[in-house]
Amino acid sequence: MDSTASTALPDLWNRLWGTQPGPDQWVVLITLTAALAVVVPHGLWRVSRNAITIAHEGGHGLVALLTGRQLTGIRLHSDTSGLTVSRGKPHGLGMILTAAAGYTAPPLLGLGGAALLAAGRTTLLLWLATALLVAMLVMIRNAYGALTVLLTGGTFLLVSWLAGTQVQAAFGYAVVWFLLLGGVRPAFELQAKRARGGAGDSDADQLSRLTHVPAWLWLFLFHTVSLCSLIGGGRWLLRG
Repeated sequence: MDSTASTALPDLWNRLWGTQPGPDQWVVLITLTAALAVVVPHGLWRVSRNAITIAHEGGHGLVALLTGRQLTGIRLHSDTSGLTVSRGKPHGLGMILTAAAGYTAPPLLGLGGAALLAAGRTTLLLWLATALLVAMLVMIRNAYGALTVLLTGGTFLLVSWLAGTQVQAAFGYAVVWFLLLGGVRPAFELQAKRARGGAGDSDADQLSRLTHVPAWLWLFLFHTVSLCSLIGGGRWLLRG
């Protein structure tokens, strides 16, 4: 038993920190096409946007914890909206960073994932994503949110443990393309809602009240982060 454990631990370590071969270029292009297919059409986007909401609310929650706020719960709803509640000072840098983290989280996660894939760290990417989803599951406070995160995390876990190297790579590329592309659309949707007089309590409006900076400038920041992440991450993925 001791010899088995001594063999298994190095193997596990090498699997986590070692590099894996990337997919063929045609697989990269197919995963890009698949991501576009679930982001661009409105009908499919209404379903796939749930995954972006997980990243959005997870970004709020993670930054709240990193800035010293007390995270009390996260709720995900079937209309793809979400709510993250934290306690702390209702103003200041921590609150500003927490509010700004939502729309910027999906594209930045995609950019980080693209960097890992370009470095051949597919397994590390999948395990990190699984760990973040498990940590988020603890803070979910409604049944729909728990089910959504559980299914998403279970998918990552199954692929990372049971699938072969090439399947893992294709899955990783599809997920990262989805985060990069899906991270662009919400800011445009928010801009359209605000143009119609809606979304008066959006993240951009909350940030405007916190900083006395116009909401459109925060929207510009969201657009800049998402588009730059898409360009930078896309170049890494296509080179890989």
